[in-house]
Amino acid sequence: MNVQKAGYAALLAATLALLSGCDQAEKAAQQMLSKTAEAAKQAIDDTHKAAEQALNEATGGRLIEKEPPAEERKETSHTI
Repeated sequence: MNVQKAGYAALLAATLALLSGCDQAEKAAQQMLSKTAEAAKQAIDDTHKAAEQALNEATGGRLIEKEPPAEERKETSHTI
């Protein structure tokens, strides 16, 4: 009987060790995913800033409008 109890205790201890190892692996994976997501967000933000800067340099700091706003189109049609 004592051998069986020792065997069960060893099996239980091994199972708990395995589960704690899995828990640690899950936490490490979550941390890695979090860091990867943050790095991707930073890359997107940096790209957005670079695109805005390039657009400002290309347009001389003013936006190019293809069509005048609706209010201006109404005013110009009345003056003609």
